Amino acid sequence: MFVAQSIAADHKDLIHDVSYDFHGRRMATCSSDQSVKVWDKSENGEWQCTASWKTHSGSVWRVTWAHPEFGQVLASCSFDRTAAVWEEIVGESNDKQRGLSHWIKRTTLVDSRTSVTDVKFAPKYMGLMLTTCSADGVVRIYEAPDVMNLSQWSLQHEISCKLSCSCISWNPSSSRAHPPMFAVGSDDSNVTSVGKVQIFEYNENTRKYAKAETLSTITDVVHDISFAPNLGRSFHVLAVATKDVRIVNLVPKRKESTSAGPTKFDVEVVAQFDNHNSQVWRVSWNITSTVLASSGDDGCVRLWKANYMGKWKSTGILKGDGSPLMGSSSQPTSMSTVVGAPAQISQNAFNGVSGKRYFVPPLDPPRAGMWCGHLLPPSSQLEQCDAEPVQPQQQSLPHRLSSKALASLAEVDGQ
Repeated sequence: MFVAQSIAADHKDLIHDVSYDFHGRRMATCSSDQSVKVWDKSENGEWQCTASWKTHSGSVWRVTWAHPEFGQVLASCSFDRTAAVWEEIVGESNDKQRGLSHWIKRTTLVDSRTSVTDVKFAPKYMGLMLTTCSADGVVRIYEAPDVMNLSQWSLQHEISCKLSCSCISWNPSSSRAHPPMFAVGSDDSNVTSVGKVQIFEYNENTRKYAKAETLSTITDVVHDISFAPNLGRSFHVLAVATKDVRIVNLVPKRKESTSAGPTKFDVEVVAQFDNHNSQVWRVSWNITSTVLASSGDDGCVRLWKANYMGKWKSTGILKGDGSPLMGSSSQPTSMSTVVGAPAQISQNAFNGVSGKRYFVPPLDPPRAGMWCGHLLPPSSQLEQCDAEPVQPQQQSLPHRLSSKALASLAEVDGQ
């Protein structure tokens, strides 16, 4: 059972995103109060705010960490139509600032004409690249040609999705068999427009991204998407947060040697859950892609896991306001974080996540169970949410022995 730890966040408005760094020892939050806060975990397990500053002139929707190989780098995006890159610098100029760190803005990306709804760093093997998506339906991919100079970013790709974009997710697979690929979700409320999730793949021949697939079965507004970490699978797994939770397998079709176009996929919806009974705002995987977490308007984080037959089921319910979940005898009862959702949710509907307080489990949320940032504790702790283990059956001797067997036993005893 998880015990919730309350943190006085001191944001003056709704918290929209919470993001852990690579090691799970640092955390960043962003809010409609236009600020970003950075938290560090102390030796005694307490989270302490070590930096807080105004980042934008509008609500800050998302915040994300770069891989630590590139330093302590954050990116944020906002309703003010910009994305920003921030770097932590340790002061060395004089004795007063020596050893103290502070965050400075390295660049502001101003290409979007509408609200920038999501920002993500590309997988580490691709270098220091940053992707944004906007309400104008355009995905933009930037690259820092010199990782030692983060004030210089060049716009490498500009991809039109023809639908307003709400979220993006990179496929983390670094296999040479899988070209770079990302998914884009749309919050377009037009019911006539089908396929709210689009998959784009990089083509080495054209050096451009081309649409590989459209998930036509997903016609509802999409709030979040997340590719599962790929540990050697030949196919890809994508989680989608819409009015329910959906898990989709993308199985690449065999490609003709003469074909130069993007990969085509067999799309299979392997799970669909409406347990939240409300809009689902976030989905996130642990590092081994064995556990999926989702958060919704019901104020709960729900955990999902597949059995050995590949059947997905609920393995835990984590209450967002820190109180036990009552009336759920069939599911393990637990408590944990509910992350912030976009501004359309009222504070009452969000059930405990306001600008003043939010809850995180007092666990290391790290590499051993990184939830892509902000939903899950370590996978070692998640195993506690599984169904009760089956007790091994004790072998018992036969109740009766044949006369021949008894005679042979007697003969052995006599010897």
